[in-house]
Formats: sequence, structure tokens, C-alpha cells
Amino acid sequence: MTLFGWFIAFLAVQLVHFFGTWKLYEKAGRKSWEAGIPIYNAIVLLKITQRPWWWVLLLVIPVINNLMFVVLWLQTLRAFGRDNSKESWLTVVTLGFYLYYLNYVAEVTYQPENPEDAKQQKDTFYGSVVFAVIIATIIHTYVLQPFTIPTSSLEKSLLIGDFLFVSKVNYGPRTPTTPFAVPMVHDSIPLIRTKSYLSYPQLPSFRLPGFEKIKHNDIVVFNWPQDTVYQFFDKSGRRADKPLDKKSNYVKRCVGLPGDSIKIVNGVFYSNGKPLAMHDRQKIQYRYIVQTKTYFNPDYLLEDLDINIVDVSVQNNEGTLYIFHALTNEMVERLKNNENVVKIDRYTYEPSKDLFPHNKLQTVDDMESIWIPKKGATVALNKENLPLYQAIIKDYEKHDLEVNGDVIKIDGQVANQYTFAMDYYWMMGDNRHNSEDSRFWGFVPEDHIIGKPVFIWFSIKNMMNGFKNWSIRTDRLFTTVHGSGEPVSYFKYFLGLLAIYFGWDFYRKRKKKAAENL
Repeated sequence: MTLFGWFIAFLAVQLVHFFGTWKLYEKAGRKSWEAGIPIYNAIVLLKITQRPWWWVLLLVIPVINNLMFVVLWLQTLRAFGRDNSKESWLTVVTLGFYLYYLNYVAEVTYQPENPEDAKQQKDTFYGSVVFAVIIATIIHTYVLQPFTIPTSSLEKSLLIGDFLFVSKVNYGPRTPTTPFAVPMVHDSIPLIRTKSYLSYPQLPSFRLPGFEKIKHNDIVVFNWPQDTVYQFFDKSGRRADKPLDKKSNYVKRCVGLPGDSIKIVNGVFYSNGKPLAMHDRQKIQYRYIVQTKTYFNPDYLLEDLDINIVDVSVQNNEGTLYIFHALTNEMVERLKNNENVVKIDRYTYEPSKDLFPHNKLQTVDDMESIWIPKKGATVALNKENLPLYQAIIKDYEKHDLEVNGDVIKIDGQVANQYTFAMDYYWMMGDNRHNSEDSRFWGFVPEDHIIGKPVFIWFSIKNMMNGFKNWSIRTDRLFTTVHGSGEPVSYFKYFLGLLAIYFGWDFYRKRKKKAAENL
């Protein structure tokens, strides 16, 4: 939707508000024209309903403003003594148009509250579910968002079953591009499994300032750039072209920054000609073929090697040939020392064109050098390197792209070079042989970045093995995602603070009750 289109939509909303409320403004002792002045009309309406002036700020925050419209409709009903359940539901169901009935047909009088009643109503509203949803949505959208780890692509750093908080403020909160969506859910509504948003209209995307830049080895949450999946884990094959902020959420490690030259040689990742140094909590894993004398005991795999059962595949009926999908070097050495193991070899892949940019034979362990685009940088453009940048030009930076033989046209003009409008990143999982990442779909645009995982508040072991096998990883409760050394659980300190709080609250109430009895 163009800027002009949004301007027309804004004027339409103002006209709808004016024609539906101008008589109500008059009955409240205001001038009718005050209902028609953008922004000022909201300030006046807040005075009429005796609500805080700063609520007008919530009316300009995407997504939050949809909830605030409902709040103001209901507050207007209350101001004119029509806040019974029936009329409240009619107002919500008609998207506020029931106010037209009050404005033109119904006999209503303005009923301002006295200060004490207004204070009581304020307290009631602040404690209401609606206001709780508004506050939670602000936090969820702009500050901190909960996520669950469903796959093993960052195994050992983030485990399947980890429940974590992702900070939006580190890299800067991104404003929503989809204004009409169910609050605090992503691309589908739980249980009924239907789309949670309207694809049209769309807002322009921009990012508020953060306090740090993405660095090598940062674990980052982002929207999957090439997402056309109807729903995560949906196997129906249904295609869905999603808005930017409704694409599936991925979490990977950033191994390539804007301007880096990268390549992969025999499974080793190189950045600017040197092997990329690993974070001390990082554990690289590969897929291995393991031949044994007899069947492996699953309890041994889980307890002694800390291998998730979903990361092991039995390859024969005798139970003597296995594929382990996520083994670290340390785990490989421990398996070699197991008397049941006959042979262990790292899995090798046949070259294919499944890997980015899909025009040459490569494997996940060996990829040719790629330069990561940087904002403001210009590259020569030709038929040979176009596959590297085609998605950037067409899908991410929204240009018309035509290729006719050796002639490349961008927005109808012949182009032999291109200047990038955004920074791009290269994201990979630590589980090198079991991770869908940039090796398959290429660069991650800066506007797809969501945030930085900062805190694991809960963790379930065996989450994919059935509810009866679940157990809590107590050593991971209240641990940090980043940082050096082994993660430290702060759960006991949290329990201590809770005990102090409840102890103080009990003492305070008891002391107050004793004073009242004197």
C-alpha cells in the first residue's frame, strides 16, 4: 500500500469518526467540529470519557491501536450511560458503527463521572483483561518475546524444549508491517489452525534504534526469508506468501556479516580467508554413520551421551547400523571408545544444486566463496552472478527484474550494476548436517531480523518423545543464552527473591491488621 493510499485510509477513518460522533461531542458540551480534527479529536474524546491524555499515544502504535479503538468505543458508551452488556457487544461486533445509532437515533445524555467514580473506573480498567492484553502486546511486539526451540539446529547451545525470551531492544525493535492481526500469536491461531492476520493492507517496515550491532557468533532470531509454508510443520504442501512479520521464525547463529567473504571447505567455515573462531559455548555437530556389534540401548544414548533419540536413525533390521544426526567431536571420541562400536565415519554428501545460489554443484560441507552484500555497496551485475542477487533485487528490495538473454533490466532500465539498499547476513546452525539455513536459501536481509535470545526460563527434556517421558532440565532454568563459560542457573536466586517478597507481604499485612485491631 502506497503512502498516498495510507493517507486516504487515514482520512476515511477520520470521516467515519466525525459522522458517527459529532452530535455526541455536542451533548458532552464540546463543539461539533472538534470531532473532525485528526488527533485533536482523540484528545477531546479522552476528556469527554475522562481518561488519561496519553492514551492518544497508544492510538498511533501499530497493532496496539486496533485494541485501543475498541477501548475508546466502550468508554464512549460508558460516558453516555449505555455500557450494558448488550450494547457493548453490539458496538464491538459492528466495529464501532453502533455509535452511529447513538449519534443519530437514540436519546442519550452525557453522564460524566464524579472524581471518585472516575478513579474507581480507572483502577478497574487498569486491572482489566483488555488493558492487560494491551500491555502484554506492547512488550511482546517491542521489548521481549517468548519462543520455544523446536529443532536441534543449535543443539548444545539451545536444546529442543528450551523456552526462552528474545530481546527486541538489543538490535532495535522492528515495527509491525501487518496492522490487522490477532495479538500475541504469530502466523496462525492455536487450536483452530487458521491464519491469524489479514494480508492487506501492509505498513512500511522500519526499525527503532538498538544498543548493539549483530556480531559474529551471535545467536539471532529472524524471519525465514524464503518462507512460503502455510504453517510451521505443516506437511500439506499448501503455499502461503506471507507478509514480512508473519514469516516463520528461525533461530540460527550469525556467521557472516555484511561485507564478509565466506566459504566452506571440508565442513570448516571460513570468513575473510580465515576459519571463523567459535564461541566457547558453541559445539559444532555433524552427521555420522555408526556400525555396531549389537543393538544400542536408547537409555545409554540419552543418559551417557546426551543424545536426543530423534537425532538417531536405525538403518537395518538387525539394529547394527545407525545414522547419528548431531555428534560433536567429543561425542565421536566417546563412541569410538565404546566396545559395541565397530566403525564410525562422517557422513558425506553428493554434490547437488539444492544449495544457494542453485546454479552449481555443491555440498553442505564444501561451498564456493560468496561475498555478503552490504548497504551502499555496488556490484557489477551479469548473467553469471545474478543468481546470487536475484532474490535481493526482486523479493527483498522490491524491484521489477527482467532477464532477456544477456540483458538485465531493473525497473525497466538496462542494468550492469546494482547498489544494495540493505545489509545482509549469513545464518547457520551449529548442527551442520541437520540445519536448514543460509546454505539453502541465501542471505538474511536486515529487515528480517527479530531479536537476540537472552534468557532461558524453562526447559523440557525429551519434549519430542511424548508427555510421559518429559522431565525438567533444572540446570537450564533461568540461564543466559550468551556469555562465556558454562551457563549458570539463577533459579535458586529467583526462588529466594520470591520467598523474601511473600515473607515481607505477609509481615506487612499482619502488622496492618494488628494496627487496625488496636
